Amino acid sequence: MSTTAPHRIVFANEKGGTGKSTTAVHVAIALAAQGHRVAAIDLDPRQRTLARYLENRCETMQRRSIDLPTVAFDVFENGDVIALEAVAERLGADADYLVFDTPGRDDPLARHVATKADTLVTPMNDSFVDFDLIGQVDAETFKVKRLSFYAELLFEARKTRAMKERREMDWVVVRNRVQRLDARNQVRIDQALTELSKRVGFRVAQGLSERVIYRELFPSGLTLLDRGHLGELGTSHLIARQELRELVGALNLPAKPSAPPSQAQAA
Repeated sequence: MSTTAPHRIVFANEKGGTGKSTTAVHVAIALAAQGHRVAAIDLDPRQRTLARYLENRCETMQRRSIDLPTVAFDVFENGDVIALEAVAERLGADADYLVFDTPGRDDPLARHVATKADTLVTPMNDSFVDFDLIGQVDAETFKVKRLSFYAELLFEARKTRAMKERREMDWVVVRNRVQRLDARNQVRIDQALTELSKRVGFRVAQGLSERVIYRELFPSGLTLLDRGHLGELGTSHLIARQELRELVGALNLPAKPSAPPSQAQAA
């Protein structure tokens, strides 16, 4: 049993379609592949994307009689904050990292875990439609006019936590599905994110590109890190694997004791 509380990593965005669950499950498995003890709670009982991915992974292990890095997980379906914290305490008792995947909508439990995160990860698509979740820009100059309600909520939560607990939440905005072809839009978003990050205090990291491979791997629950079980990989898949590794590194998570990687990963 772990003698310290697990580091909470919360993937949260009140807008759907940002690759939030895909990012959450891949980061969780990447940490497990490093030998860490990882647990996860899926707070979206309707979609259950993270849970279904991990269920598929367990079925693949059983069907193929193989050993893969795994993540203990549960789906929180009914209850209040007290009940959720009880589940978190149970799952986190033997974990180094506790991952939360939240719904892509306004949800009171999602807001609760976001304000309690040690590392808050907000994936967003590279567009001003998604940027609007954290801030509004001027239509002519693209300068940031004001924070969104969501950003203000997190900003105040971080200040309160820093004063009460003497430690801060690390907030990372992850840019998924960056469109390399639209250079002008990318520059504008770069500038807006840089401006807003200085005002709110989040960091910006590059995330996962839009690739068919992520949808293809879902039924098996495999990831691009599962060497020896994926067949022959193309150049784009190798690039995607490196993107994932760089993202995990960019989260700058605190060091935890780790065991040697499994034979499946070392192959």
